[in-house]
Amino acid sequence: MPTDLDPALGAPPLEDHLRTMLGPDAGFRDGQREAIEAVVGDGARALVVQRTGWGKSLVYWIATRVRRDEGRGPTLIVSPLLSLMRNQIAMAARLGLNAVTINSGNVGEWREIEARLERNEIDVLLISPERLANEGFVSRVLPAIERTIGLLVIDEAHCISDWGHDFRPDYQRIGRLLPTLGPSVPVLATTATANDRVVADVAAQLGERVAVIRGALARDTLRLDAIPLADQAERLAWLAENLPRLPGSGIVYCLTVADTERVANWLQSQGIDARAYNGPMAQADREQLEDGLIANEMKALVATVALGMGFDKPDLGFVVHYQRPGSAIAYYQQVGRAGRAVERAYGILLSGREDDEIADYFLRTAFPPADRMRDLLAALDGVESASIGRFQRAVNLTRGQLDQALKQLELDGALTKTGGRWSRTALDWKPDEERIERVTKTRRAELEQMRAYVTTDGCRMAFLTGLLDDPETGICGRCANDVDKGMARTVDPARTRAAIDFLRRSLRPIEPRKRWVEGAAGVGADSGGAAGSTVIAAPNEPGMALCVAGDAGWGRDIVRARSGDGRFPDGLVVAATRAIRDQWQPDPAAEWVTSIPSRAADTLVRGFAEALAGELKLPYVATLVEARAAGGDSPRPQAAMQNSVLQLENARSKLAIDPAATIPTGAVLLVDDLVDSRWTLTVAGALLRGAGSGPVLPFALAEARGRDG
Repeated sequence: MPTDLDPALGAPPLEDHLRTMLGPDAGFRDGQREAIEAVVGDGARALVVQRTGWGKSLVYWIATRVRRDEGRGPTLIVSPLLSLMRNQIAMAARLGLNAVTINSGNVGEWREIEARLERNEIDVLLISPERLANEGFVSRVLPAIERTIGLLVIDEAHCISDWGHDFRPDYQRIGRLLPTLGPSVPVLATTATANDRVVADVAAQLGERVAVIRGALARDTLRLDAIPLADQAERLAWLAENLPRLPGSGIVYCLTVADTERVANWLQSQGIDARAYNGPMAQADREQLEDGLIANEMKALVATVALGMGFDKPDLGFVVHYQRPGSAIAYYQQVGRAGRAVERAYGILLSGREDDEIADYFLRTAFPPADRMRDLLAALDGVESASIGRFQRAVNLTRGQLDQALKQLELDGALTKTGGRWSRTALDWKPDEERIERVTKTRRAELEQMRAYVTTDGCRMAFLTGLLDDPETGICGRCANDVDKGMARTVDPARTRAAIDFLRRSLRPIEPRKRWVEGAAGVGADSGGAAGSTVIAAPNEPGMALCVAGDAGWGRDIVRARSGDGRFPDGLVVAATRAIRDQWQPDPAAEWVTSIPSRAADTLVRGFAEALAGELKLPYVATLVEARAAGGDSPRPQAAMQNSVLQLENARSKLAIDPAATIPTGAVLLVDDLVDSRWTLTVAGALLRGAGSGPVLPFALAEARGRDG
């Protein structure tokens, strides 16, 4: 088929489209023209593997413009990055392309979008891979797309491959979409992070005669360094001392939401304009922060990977990682956001003692064991269908693992989902044990690669690009190891002490639960009995935790005391008293104190609560006892319960009001050593209110790291 490379045919040359998008002096980068030409022809299949910032989106926007000018149908882009594509959509608008998204936030617009697709008024439709699992989308919108589509774009295509560092089961649905397309529909897959094995896997899934366009991955403006530091306090001190020395504005990546808030607050206390950015924030707030960083209105965004693939700021001066990511390939992708259009940028990896703990947690919870998946199927024995609550009660998995397992069972054809309920099919499902073992082994190997990156004395850029099988891998001559000159390895002890003091004053909110979880005994349609209300009649007041378990402030001492030395550190009672009086200042104020009983640490927790009551000049009243389960057995440890249904039921089974206790009617400070799911505090609060207590104010010494409340 002739392309617009032939001006005699009347179509504008590709360069005209490029200059319309980027300005009169713009020129194609190596491989961009080739990629466009590879995908504008009928039935073409292309896989583009190019570094972050190379301009992969430019390829599919221009290809869309060419095909629309030829009278072809709209482009469908499948991407996990819809929340970060505002600037890309604005770029498409420069070519006169009308791009719209379908997502969970605009369900009311779906029928209008469907009608506009039928009228050929939409040039580009962007969806997430999860949308392909939505019943309404599949039944109402997808048929119209399949009839009219002119180009399919699979963004972040490494997610298709379970060899990839960021495999997502929903991407398997794309493989089912491909055969439904007409033979003339071209397909473009793009990624910045794919080694030879992932490239081969993705290309095989795209079909025969796939053109692979692959470029060099090294960045010639990026200075890489890795700095091991003892703990959070030293890393906070390093950031305060060194961020002002780094050029321009940038990103500080953290592994947890709590750390984004803590690091941003610390930097602000040190006079550095840094803002927290994470997934739970409102979309409008995230967009405002993105715009502020793009405009250099702040020194840094302190972000989780929610500020990830798709964020585009060519003059980003630095990317600093507060903790070590779980994969060197993921690290390459994140650090590669710096230095796209500046002469010098920095990628600094800080590493500390909790890195392995966090990485191991993510690894353990990422992939459900095969036995648990069998248990999920067994939970449907004797019933036509079940909701999430029934599965949570039957199988001890986290909600994230449960969602992954159900999704995989649906993709495998063992389950179907209708209206939020799951049913078994006739398929005799057997787990792919080899695949599960392979993926888990790959993830563990990636952790080892990341550890090796921190300690290597070789070229850091070559280390990363080598893992991606970059054929042009070589010594970069710019990283700290190559030039034998890096950023500071030590910090001012006074600044470290200030960071420790900051951590000791960094309270963590305990948000009260307002509803019982459906599926637990007596709650909801799948409870096994009469369905009770999910509303908690008298929920706890907002509470507070003194620190995060294991942190360099009080957290490490608290973990040590709970683990066996049986004694909280001197000064902890005074610190808690000051935190309650001077920082938290609960309203209503507590009139008495009680504590959560525990066979494992009852003396420790009660002793602390009594001492705290003394400092607060309030009475301590023992009100709660740990009950025995049916048959006289001790309740299972609450920490072993992985989801809300089991956590709630276990807490209910082990807590009771002491029949001999006289319950005061005023507001009570309810003390525990560790808060994780919040169900123990929620159940205890409900018991106290039911026995006549006033408002319940939860206070915990520490929040469990990685709490997913």
